[in-house]
Amino acid sequence: MHLSRSRLVAAGITGIALAASVSVPASAAAPRTGVDAVPTPRLGWYKCYEIAECATVRLPLDYDRPNGATTEVAVLRVKAKDQQHRIGSLFVNPGGPGGSATSFALSAPYFLSESILQKFDIVGVDPRGIGASANIKCFRSVKAQTAVIDKLNVAFPVGKKEEATYAAGARELGKACSSTGKPLSGAMSTTEVARDMDVVRRAVGDKKLTYLGFSYGTALGEYYANLFPDRVRALAIDGNLDPRAWVGAGKAGDQILDARLHSADGAYRALKEIFKRCDKAGEKYCAFAAGDPEKNFAAIAKSLKAKPIVVTDDSGTYQVTYADFIGAELSLLYSPYAGEETMQLAADAAALIKGGSPATAARAAVLGRIRAAKAVGYDFPYDNGYESTMGVVCTDGTHPRNAASWPAATTARERQAPYFGKVWGYLDAPCARDTWTVRDEDAYRGPFNKRTSAPVLLVGNFWDPATNYDSSVAMSRQLPNSRLLSSDNWGHTAYGTGVCATDAIDSYLLRVALPAKGTVCAAEHQPFTEPIDTGDTPATATTLAATAGKRLPPVVAPRPASILVGGH
Repeated sequence: MHLSRSRLVAAGITGIALAASVSVPASAAAPRTGVDAVPTPRLGWYKCYEIAECATVRLPLDYDRPNGATTEVAVLRVKAKDQQHRIGSLFVNPGGPGGSATSFALSAPYFLSESILQKFDIVGVDPRGIGASANIKCFRSVKAQTAVIDKLNVAFPVGKKEEATYAAGARELGKACSSTGKPLSGAMSTTEVARDMDVVRRAVGDKKLTYLGFSYGTALGEYYANLFPDRVRALAIDGNLDPRAWVGAGKAGDQILDARLHSADGAYRALKEIFKRCDKAGEKYCAFAAGDPEKNFAAIAKSLKAKPIVVTDDSGTYQVTYADFIGAELSLLYSPYAGEETMQLAADAAALIKGGSPATAARAAVLGRIRAAKAVGYDFPYDNGYESTMGVVCTDGTHPRNAASWPAATTARERQAPYFGKVWGYLDAPCARDTWTVRDEDAYRGPFNKRTSAPVLLVGNFWDPATNYDSSVAMSRQLPNSRLLSSDNWGHTAYGTGVCATDAIDSYLLRVALPAKGTVCAAEHQPFTEPIDTGDTPATATTLAATAGKRLPPVVAPRPASILVGGH
């Protein structure tokens, strides 16, 4: 589920405006159930991973009972290089849900700008149930876990037999997490993670929170801003979820998650634009430009639905199904080089279907892409990656009643967002409320319109295939003291994809300086701008980033079960 790619990180932006702090009346703050009753813990830091310090802290399992049962939460920090001029701590979260914030903080020197590393201690707090914190465990053994996960190990089910198997697996997972997975499964909502982060903020000595969150990490930032609006110093969130859609309040709770978040629509919008640009660029620049790219892609899909490709290499014989192909294409849309990579896979798949001499070269390419996007199952030791994702998704929101309703609901999504309606639509199938019965009674469900003590920076890129740009726009309209920064980059989230977006976020975190209203950042790369027939190796995100000395943030986004399972 951790998809790391490289990005160019550079400096320089104009049009920055300093924003004055806004005082927040006490009545604006949402109830802080039990958080302030928890004494500020002493963190027993010890040296770890050569460059970092680690600690664990026991925090209330239920903040209604601050002196009751506890759960262990892991914390890691990489100290600021310039301690004399240190601003404070920068809390970070990579998304998911299910991503490890301690691992993300540890990797910060590889993707954050030097100006940030100089002035901030980078702090990661692993959400409860996840990473190095006490883990949710829904099964008593790997054997029991595998028996259920095997039923979910496809990008999405195709046909009534696979749909029935998938629904059975979803039900079994929900029941397991609602029984064996307790008590953590009912106490790991984003609300609880925001409360944990507020306690740790006190523990590291910061009066207010400075935060950088990506993907689902934007939801954590949104929750914190609305639970503790008077405790925000700077909050930058990149690749936003609309929290109202995330929780599924009211009648929306009878809709599957993607019918509310519209991730599939974002992915389809990106693919449609790629078809258009590929066709315009021509065969010199796009590997799939011969003929009509959109029609030819549809022909591949039709062929794979009727008959999978059978591919044999030195390691065995494999079937490449329609679901495999679409799952791989979705993964490639996460890249800043989404245009070139999705169209190259389509060209290779077309060559395999057609057969003949080009198929030999295409075989290895297609298998490599499919294997990169698809996991092979669980082995020792116990891996709770899928359970940790579902523990948050299912606990945060309301979802349809019966897992058997997902085939019809995802078919409707597929009509609205071709190719991606099912791959995104099945994400929350284990959350069916008849079988995922454990609840967090304290989960915050809004409103999400509190005025914060400092402005919030929201970042969204037009072609994001996971967190639809429309969600960033919606959040900017909900949160009164916020500013939206837009970017035209490809892939998932914007930080590191170009000078403008990266430096705007850095400047905000350092000085609480907002970009000018209406700013749209230009990315370092746009699709099909470099010839593919020159004989030279095309520039990639990796080679560009090597020049800059930085990498893409290892952002974690919600994925289908087949990509979540064992595919870290």
